[in-house]
Amino acid sequence: MKYALVQNFINGNFLTSGTSCFLDVVSPIDGTYLSKVPLSTTQELNKAVHAAKAAFPAWSKTPIKERVQVFFRYKFLLEQHFQDLARLVSEENGKTMAEAVAEIEKCIELTEFACSLPQLITGEVLEVSKGVECRTEHVPLGVVASIVPFNFPSMVPNWTIPNALALGNCMILKPSEKVPLSAGRIASLLKEAGLPDGVFNIVHGATEIVEAICDHPDIEAVSFVGSTKVAKIVYQRATHHYKRCLALGGAKNHIMVLPDAIPSMTAQNVAASMSGCAGQRCMAASAMVAVGNTDHIIQKIVEEAKKIIPGDNLGAVISKEAKERIERYISEAEQQGAKVLVDGRNVQVKGKENGTYVGPTVLDYVQPHMAVAREEIFGPVISIMRTNTVDEALAIENASPYGNAASVFTQNGGAARYIIERASAGMIGVNVGVPVPREPFSFGGWNESKFGVGDITGKSSIEFWTKLKKSTVKWNPESGINWMS
Repeated sequence: MKYALVQNFINGNFLTSGTSCFLDVVSPIDGTYLSKVPLSTTQELNKAVHAAKAAFPAWSKTPIKERVQVFFRYKFLLEQHFQDLARLVSEENGKTMAEAVAEIEKCIELTEFACSLPQLITGEVLEVSKGVECRTEHVPLGVVASIVPFNFPSMVPNWTIPNALALGNCMILKPSEKVPLSAGRIASLLKEAGLPDGVFNIVHGATEIVEAICDHPDIEAVSFVGSTKVAKIVYQRATHHYKRCLALGGAKNHIMVLPDAIPSMTAQNVAASMSGCAGQRCMAASAMVAVGNTDHIIQKIVEEAKKIIPGDNLGAVISKEAKERIERYISEAEQQGAKVLVDGRNVQVKGKENGTYVGPTVLDYVQPHMAVAREEIFGPVISIMRTNTVDEALAIENASPYGNAASVFTQNGGAARYIIERASAGMIGVNVGVPVPREPFSFGGWNESKFGVGDITGKSSIEFWTKLKKSTVKWNPESGINWMS
């Protein structure tokens, strides 16, 4: 075991779980045995919530200008430990070092945004009648929880931690049991940055802890990122207990390629979008709709895909089970008539024979009814469907139950605007394969890619992590009374 036993982080201390149930943490890169993670008990969650609840009065009453000083220091520590943090992300998740470096860079950007919050939540004051003043202010909710997935061990936790805490809440983080190590490093850096004990806590576990978070009477809000199937369950369970909930689910993102698209730029973007992070991201392009005569572009995509080498510039998928599931999708599509232009099945990386790799895969002549065209694969696979018109392409995109992202590659501004207005997705790209908004713009999809109101990052997150207090004040009786006072 390369690292020490994973511990919970409660009230400023790392504590060994009292459970007898642990799971192995294994690197997808080469099968290295990294650690064990506890499946914590609900009593341990209760202890963490109790610590957070006790810390909330003092933390919430600390002026926000003082609270964000913690995150200025946290940003410095992220920069100071940049390479170590990236290495750990790569090791436990399987992504390449370049991708892990980009993940930590995004963590820094998210923290920078949190540091700007004092300028964004100043509230409003207006004299609404003579001598009568109305005022609004953002007030923290209390104890909140964030349940995060395996595909971004550091970035997705940092979607919620800096904003929620800077806005005055106290948090319970439930990391993915597949990648629990980065969360511990986040906790250590926050403590070093001066975050008071109890404000941030980590409880490791699986389904039982997720259900307990949804049910806990002292948790006011829950954010979740994961599959649509589980997002629905979390949203229903949390809101059943009258909590706020924002649950982000899966995706099936479509790239529409028009004949006038620049072949080299389009091919590079499509290949990078479908294979980045081994396709294990909810913004990956996994469905391409080729409009009209685009054979010359598809050939370029094949050429670019063949430059993507497992174990070199393509990371591993998270587990053996994931590898087998992805390869089943490919085989099933081939049996149903799809043409395999680039085949990523049965890949083994020399020197990393115990790693779990799937090579880049390009499937052509995919039909919209096939599972590979409809379902989230979460692997480096792109399915190409062919249409004659833009409206036919939009009909395929609109028929998807998901709605995270959609992109179009074209040099025609009118066609691009036509698609922007009609695509059923919350994030749209024009000649951009992964249209993730940068701060302060917020991340969030539509349809069955998101359940709840608002977005999880950027300015929109302020409304989720706070409630609005309105006060109406009158001190001067000599002003008299009218219908507004």
